Amino acid sequence: MTKPVTKRYYSTPALEKGLDILELFASTPGGLTVSEVARELNRTVSEIFRMLLCLEQRGYLAQSANKERYHLTLRLFRLAHEHPPTKRLVIEALPIMHTLAFELRQSCHLGVLDGGHAVILAQVDSPESTGFYVKMGAKVDIMHAATGHVILAHLNDEACERAIKEWESETKKQKPADLEDHLIKIRARGYERRASYEVTGVVNISFPVLNAQGSAIAGLTVPYVKRIADTVGIPQVIESLRSASLEISEAMGAVTSTQETRLKPGQPGLKTKA
Repeated sequence: MTKPVTKRYYSTPALEKGLDILELFASTPGGLTVSEVARELNRTVSEIFRMLLCLEQRGYLAQSANKERYHLTLRLFRLAHEHPPTKRLVIEALPIMHTLAFELRQSCHLGVLDGGHAVILAQVDSPESTGFYVKMGAKVDIMHAATGHVILAHLNDEACERAIKEWESETKKQKPADLEDHLIKIRARGYERRASYEVTGVVNISFPVLNAQGSAIAGLTVPYVKRIADTVGIPQVIESLRSASLEISEAMGAVTSTQETRLKPGQPGLKTKA
């Protein structure tokens, strides 16, 4: 029987310290003073000051007008969007999302998994004067997000289990007892539809965006809000969202049911579930 490979861990104190600081600032929108960072991370003020100075010089942190507090800049956000797969996904998705929002008179957003969270990469407002939206860059617990559930449901078993383990590690919680059954139902119908976990009156409808291997790389979601005298109902949202997610998936290399008739017999191509 083959012994499992044990990963080696090499201590890199300076790198770990810098990452701890960035993660702390990411969770503290109001910014922090040097002494607050030192206290939160159980470090000395002098070592924290040197790290903050370096991060400021590299453009990851900036000081407030009164020079008392530091806050995170958008450099990390820009780096994430410059990552080629992410950048291409957003570039391909945005025009389709704008058309979708205009057609449905609802906002829509595109999210990906990041550890135990769904992170919103792109968002388009409703053209109406009122509505509901999830802001770009927001992080939502995957167990409290239609986007998170629809992505989990369309991952292979290994990737899904890995994502759930990351969530358990981050939150120190056990996965919901009904999660497996819930994901099976999503996979069977091809999309998620359920009332918002956080806002009364909002119904989240989410479809997966697939890659060439048929695995979800993102979730396209409409947080549906019913307006008085609104002519757009949930059935239309589902059909339009289905078409939009298929279009983005095709742009990302997936071969979907809409393309099957265009493939000649024997022509390379992977059929994926939509």
